[in-house]
Amino acid sequence: MINKQKTMLEKIAREHGTPVFIIDHKKIRENYNEFREKLPEVQAYFAVKANSNPEIIKTMYDMGASFDVASFPEFMLVYDNIKHLPEEERQDFIWNKIIYANTIKPAEVLAKLNAYKILVTFDNIEELRKIKKYAPDVGLVLRIRVPNTGSMVELSSKFGAHPGEAVDLIAEAINFGLGVEGISFHVGSQCNNFDNYSQALNFASSIFKEAQLRNYHIGFTGKEEKKRKILDIGGGFPVKYTPDVKSFSSLSEKLNSEIKRLFPIDDIQVIAEPGRFIVATACTLITKIVGKAVRDGKTCYYLNDGVYHTFSGQVFDHQPYPLHSIKGGVKKVCATFGPTCDAFDTISLADELPEDLQIDDLLYAENIGAYSIASSTHFNGFPPAKIVHLNKL
Repeated sequence: MINKQKTMLEKIAREHGTPVFIIDHKKIRENYNEFREKLPEVQAYFAVKANSNPEIIKTMYDMGASFDVASFPEFMLVYDNIKHLPEEERQDFIWNKIIYANTIKPAEVLAKLNAYKILVTFDNIEELRKIKKYAPDVGLVLRIRVPNTGSMVELSSKFGAHPGEAVDLIAEAINFGLGVEGISFHVGSQCNNFDNYSQALNFASSIFKEAQLRNYHIGFTGKEEKKRKILDIGGGFPVKYTPDVKSFSSLSEKLNSEIKRLFPIDDIQVIAEPGRFIVATACTLITKIVGKAVRDGKTCYYLNDGVYHTFSGQVFDHQPYPLHSIKGGVKKVCATFGPTCDAFDTISLADELPEDLQIDDLLYAENIGAYSIASSTHFNGFPPAKIVHLNKL
């Protein structure tokens, strides 16, 4: 990081205290535009779970994004941006620009969702029975299980119907009098194995064809008269945290080619659920040293943020966030710990930092926007980091 940027971080820390979580909305807009430019035929549904900050959702709404929500509170965060619209426009937005992409939903949540006639995902017969009873007016998208090999966080052990059972589930939904609008999948978060997408797209293509042969209609009705099938290719789009991560440009070329090869474009509406890709590189954390010790010959720094807070992504998302020092100096391997009384609150045993840093010196972590502050707790009474927004329009 250049000196000008470090000076800006020091200024923000002085003004707001630490820990402080900086959200750069200019970078969010750049990431969203890159996604749209490289996948022009794919409608981007921002995965709110990646970072549910309301100001991020407002920026995405202003950019024209759609939204992937996975709980009723997430849905209401999006709804807050459209509640001023006339009823018909509001319902059109919900139907065309929001998908509730959690395959398991409590009955009371389904009852609430039914009033909004929203698209929801499912992957098993018991969920269909609940939907039939509590939310018969929603639209359905069948999620299938696909390979997650090579992804940082796999999801197929918990979600997705086996492809061999997919058409039978579609038949059950139709027999219940429910409309099936399309098929979805997720190759796993931070996917670095692009073959996952190829295999998943082939599965989806085969399921659409088998359903057609068995005369089971799948189709989406938006504002257009014409029925179109939804193909939801999920998320997993890689962020280049490290040099070994494959580029999004390479993936987008592969996806554009495979979708064109396998699906008649006039009959398919392709959507995706980018979350990490939109917010990961748009956020920086500033923390400070509140304690220092030498243990077994290693310098140990104790910080006012840790794994129960912004660094939660190191546990739940399996993503490390290397710490850097505002001050220079000869670096050596140091340990960094969070502020709580739990030894589990260990950020790293191998951060490369100057060994002569002192209490109140500042450290920062970059690319920490996804699956981080969204999971912060108040454990031990320590509150989450303050949030500062840059470059909002």
